[in-house]
This record gives sequence, structure tokens and C-alpha cells, in this order.
Amino acid sequence: MKPRSSRVSRDTTETHVVVDLALDGTGRSTVDTGIRMFDHLLTQIARHGLFDVAVAASGDDQHHVVEDVAICLGRALNEALGDRAGVVRMAHAIVPMDEALSLVAIDLSGRGGAVVSAPFAAGHIGDLESDLVRHFLVSLSSEAKMTLHARVESGLNDHHKAESLFKALARALDGACRIDSRREGDVPSSKGMLEH
Repeated sequence: MKPRSSRVSRDTTETHVVVDLALDGTGRSTVDTGIRMFDHLLTQIARHGLFDVAVAASGDDQHHVVEDVAICLGRALNEALGDRAGVVRMAHAIVPMDEALSLVAIDLSGRGGAVVSAPFAAGHIGDLESDLVRHFLVSLSSEAKMTLHARVESGLNDHHKAESLFKALARALDGACRIDSRREGDVPSSKGMLEH
């Protein structure tokens, strides 16, 4: 099987972003976006999804940085999956972190779409604007061409809620991206193909 990996870069007047992604990794990450909390959350994707991820990003505004990292990571995921032959395709995860509990369900359907319910009490989680968690997930799902349902079920601490959500994202991605040997390389769709 050829390596399932991709490098995507994006240069605009607002940001410079480079993302390297290897789906069949060991959880290694190098992340530098200039936003400490965002770096922490992206590291969870690598660590708990067992992906190798490198992200280098800079920009004039954290909204633009988060959005463009999501775009690049989503495109890298889409490219690394190729025609999606042999993948499990659908997966979900429920992840607790202390008092917080989050659920993520994913379908690598070839169609981008997100339903996100992640209420936060404060406007910032550390140095990250809280609403950018939702925006990241929506942008990621659009560019990765996957259906994503993400929900914070309970929690009191915003950091715990965000981290449990990203850990659930990682575990669901890990499950959906895995190769199912029983498929013998077939595309997991009755149509015989997944749009990408």
C-alpha cells in the first residue's frame, strides 16, 4: 500500500500555512500556530488519532490562522485518503475529560458537512477565541469532504470541553480512516465510489 500522506500549503495576504499529515503514523506532532491553546488542541488530533502531523502557521489575525489551518488540514486529509478504497469510512467516539464529555461521529462520505454543538461559557479558552473551535470543525469537514457531527454533552470547564471534543475528533478520525482488510481494497459505498 502506498503511503497515505500529504503536504498542503496556503499563502495569502493574511496567512502562511504548511501542513504535513501522515495517516498511518505514531502520534508524532510538531505544531506552531502562534496560538498556544490551538497548538494544544491540534496536538490532541495527532496523539489520539495516531497521525503524524506537522503544522506551521502565521498570520495577521487568529481567526484567519485557525480557518486556514483547518482548510489545509482538511485538504491534506482528503488528499491522503485518495479514493478512500478500503477504509472503514464511518466511526464515532465518546471521550470524557474530568467533568466534560464530548461525542464526535464521522462519515468519510466525500460530502462536506458539519453539525456542531459546542457551547462555551467564556469568550476565550486560554488565548483562543472560543467560537473558533466551531469554525475550525466546520471548515475542516468542508475541506476534508466528510460529514461531521460534534457535540459537547456536558462540562463546566471550557478547557476540558474543548480538549475532550478534539480528543473525540481524533479517535473518530482514527477509526474512520483505518484500512479494513475485509474490504480487500473496495470502496465502502454501494455506489462503488465516494466523491472526493
